[in-house]
Amino acid sequence: MYQFNRTIFVTYLIAVLLIIGGCSQQEEKPSKEHENIPETVEKTEPIQEVVPPPVEEEITTTDTLSELTVHYIDVGQADSTLLHYSYEGEEYTILLDAGDWNRNDVINYLQAQQISEIDIAIGTHPDADHIGQLDQVLDTFTVGEVWLSGNTSTSQTFQRLLQAIEQNNVDYYEPRQGDEFEVGPLEINVLYPISISENDNEESISLKFTYGDVSFIFTGDASTKDELRMISGNVDVDADILHLGHHGSNTSTHPSFLKEVSPSVAIYSAGRDNSYGHPHKEVVDLIQGANIPLYGTDVHGTIIIKTNGKTYEVLTKKDGTVTPPSTGSGAAPKPEKEEKQVPSGACININTASLEELQEIIHIGPERAEDLINSRPFSSINELTRINGIGPSRMDDIKSQNLACVGG
Repeated sequence: MYQFNRTIFVTYLIAVLLIIGGCSQQEEKPSKEHENIPETVEKTEPIQEVVPPPVEEEITTTDTLSELTVHYIDVGQADSTLLHYSYEGEEYTILLDAGDWNRNDVINYLQAQQISEIDIAIGTHPDADHIGQLDQVLDTFTVGEVWLSGNTSTSQTFQRLLQAIEQNNVDYYEPRQGDEFEVGPLEINVLYPISISENDNEESISLKFTYGDVSFIFTGDASTKDELRMISGNVDVDADILHLGHHGSNTSTHPSFLKEVSPSVAIYSAGRDNSYGHPHKEVVDLIQGANIPLYGTDVHGTIIIKTNGKTYEVLTKKDGTVTPPSTGSGAAPKPEKEEKQVPSGACININTASLEELQEIIHIGPERAEDLINSRPFSSINELTRINGIGPSRMDDIKSQNLACVGG
């Protein structure tokens, strides 16, 4: 299994990461000297050593690359991407995000692909729809290294991940803009974050993978503001395939960013008929207006790109046309309310309720509902104080309403 040149070990202690040290080393290629032994000549002639011109070493080209497969896994309203390839007899596997916390589809998919070892498992940010099954991944497969942004969360999903990192003795690293790595023939350039300040989505780990002449970009849930920060620096974001940020939300994919990336293919991950209205109409119009083929897991199922480093092909489980339900307001249109949304004696389970259902709870509007979903799971309704804007007085109102619950 590939081991990176720079690793940092993590110790879990009351949800605090202690990052220890770091090291880097450069590989050196042994030089080859060529000697020429002159032929024997008559003694009357002076012996001259004839040195031939230096022989240029043959440069490895993409002709020698094996096939890289990039799996944009259909995991509903969540994210997970698998990269798999071989080089010089070694297998390499990278997992970028791990689906939602209340499912096991990522584990099942990896097992179906006969994956047993993962070189790097990356959680772009602490949201439960990105790191959801990462603890199970560490418990199920042999993982060499885990990359996280360094931002934290009080969610049980994040706490379980920290415990899994410690219990499985997995190396830990927090990548930053400008970092460069080589995993066999695959180059990884870190585009973001520059630093962290507990802005989870905005400071998502954003990466450019380059395999021969073909490149891929992933930005997690980074916002348009952060995309502009990426392209304002000395960062090369030109790529063939762009994974749209934040499930195709209009909070991501700034026109200037799209122009700089100039992708030939755009892909988004979203759940069918999801309550967010992803992908948003503005983003779909932007992509299609630029004549860029658009694929989505909600329409096409799992999407696989195969490349030999020179050319690539896009394979889908099924064909379809992207027709987002969004009206452009940033949220899916609400269905007409029935006279009674919640039956008498029932409650709204804050761990499973939809975006619309959550807004039946007092003081929970669209933004707080989305924040709540991203902070799942909760062990009690008292943990709703983790949501920005919900303090003790509003918590009292929620309890008095007697509508929110964690079971029911």
